[in-house]
Amino acid sequence: MCLGITRASRIAVHILRCKLFSHTLQVCGSQQASKKVSRIRIRNRLLVSTCFAAAFVSLTGGYCSLVNGAEKASGLESRFEAKTFQAENGLNLGYRQLSPKNIEEGKKYPLVLFLHGAGERGDDNTKQLVHVAQELATDAMLSRHPCFVIAPQAPDGTRWVEVDWRLESHKMPKQPSVPLTATFELLEKLKNDLPVDVNRVYICGLSMGGFGVWDALQRQPGEFAAAVSICGGGDPAFAKEFVNVPVWAFHGDADGAVKVSRSREMVEALNELGGNAIYTEYPGVGHNSWDVTAENRLVWDWLFAQVQAGAK
Repeated sequence: MCLGITRASRIAVHILRCKLFSHTLQVCGSQQASKKVSRIRIRNRLLVSTCFAAAFVSLTGGYCSLVNGAEKASGLESRFEAKTFQAENGLNLGYRQLSPKNIEEGKKYPLVLFLHGAGERGDDNTKQLVHVAQELATDAMLSRHPCFVIAPQAPDGTRWVEVDWRLESHKMPKQPSVPLTATFELLEKLKNDLPVDVNRVYICGLSMGGFGVWDALQRQPGEFAAAVSICGGGDPAFAKEFVNVPVWAFHGDADGAVKVSRSREMVEALNELGGNAIYTEYPGVGHNSWDVTAENRLVWDWLFAQVQAGAK
């Protein structure tokens, strides 16, 4: 449960910044151990409660990926069940579903909707798991945050949002794209079919999928308890529609595919309205800002701590 921002809360946030978002971030993992990402800047207010800030400090052991060497070698794709969904718009949507290892009778679990990038489009129902999603399938993560993960795959030639992501800005299309429409329909079905905690439904996406995150929030703000957008962009004119949804956005300032201003303007628009947006910008990092983000356990701890406003 998130408390209001008090003086104590702000002190806790300051401690969190000092201890956890320090001048240099050491990134851990089998291939990342020697890499450093310096000067991670939080450009906006961190709306974190006292208890949650304290939990971050006390419960998080570092910024390490939860995918160990053995798991990387064996692959985690098999933990995602391959499924298809026939949408009303005619699209036969391929998707992968990760489930908690042990589903307890009568218990509800959070659900993460993951939207992949442009390079993972197709019909193999596999490529969408290449980035980010496998971090949620490790033994450590399934123990720490048991959840459902739904990873649909957009067909070749389609986009989660039918806009040119190279532009400085875009206006939200009148209708959601074909794959996003099908995904909304799938999500509603799964909320009824699976033991999902409807107050803890999250959305996460990278690049093309980052655009999808913003678009989904703009169209269905009451659907999600929180969101993570990585190197995406949206239409700031609709920020008021989801101002109460906690969002953490990430972008590299050297991104040559999606302009860094796209994330900056969305976060600024939300926070000017009193929103709960957090922004992390990676100096010197190009388009791939998703690896370091996905390997940061704090991101997932933050996400799973969010509960939809008004939930008991």
